[in-house]
Amino acid sequence: MTTKDAPMIDAPATRILVRLRRHPSARVGGALLVLLILFAAFGPVLASSDPLTSDFVHGFTPDGLPAPPGGDHLLGTDSVFRDVLSRLAHGARLSLLVALLATSLSTFIGATVGIVAGTFAGTEHGWIDSVLMRFVDVLLSFPYLLLVMAIGAALDSTSVGTVLLVLGLTSWLSTARILRAKTLQLRELGYVEAARALGQRTPAIWIKHIVSNVSGPLIVVSTSSMASMILAESVLSYLSVGVQPPTATWCRMLAEGQRSFTAAPHLVVAPAVAILIAVLAFNLVGEGLRDALDARDRA
Repeated sequence: MTTKDAPMIDAPATRILVRLRRHPSARVGGALLVLLILFAAFGPVLASSDPLTSDFVHGFTPDGLPAPPGGDHLLGTDSVFRDVLSRLAHGARLSLLVALLATSLSTFIGATVGIVAGTFAGTEHGWIDSVLMRFVDVLLSFPYLLLVMAIGAALDSTSVGTVLLVLGLTSWLSTARILRAKTLQLRELGYVEAARALGQRTPAIWIKHIVSNVSGPLIVVSTSSMASMILAESVLSYLSVGVQPPTATWCRMLAEGQRSFTAAPHLVVAPAVAILIAVLAFNLVGEGLRDALDARDRA
């Protein structure tokens, strides 16, 4: 690559970054996401209390109710007098970890199935596309959250690893359909046809021409999937088929707090706000990425 060619390669990425910085949703979502990551990274370190230890000295009121926000516990204590802020911080780590790993697994499976199906659609090996997409259609006929809940309930016990596997193995269907459509579009372009005419093998065409050009839509889908994973994990925890107690998760805190909502509303408000911020952050970033990449495609 010559020096003259370098700006032509870097320019699209630079323009995308410029559009992201100017996009109001992306800026708000990015700021929220940075705050969320900082809270997950340093919150457990800065929190003075153990998330699993009850405070029987300052953790309750004279009436025996959980301590309200303030004093020794900035966000109060829960129904068994554990520090809410500490549990929120540890729950942030768990929620982001599950969302990231489950999304990575889901994206890999969905991208692989979608690219393979799109490559062989309409060819002599078109049965591969038919088998894969009929399988996707059958699974899509089941409501996603209902499917996740059924699998979670069928397991005797669930750990963090079990939850991320359940989410990752059930949420790749939409990604596969999107990537198949994008692959069908790309394989008709001139440079892909030229590579095929020059005798390049299908795996080489995938790597050089297909994968590199579907990376943009894949990033957008993955960002939005992070929000969906957080919600799905929250539903599992809320229905007691997610990560088992006493491990702190945001939605388990929400489920436990609703029993004492009248006397201690902070037990519901704190985890609900955390879930709202996380989902909003990923959705806003995904919206900004989508608009920036759409503008590139139109150009």
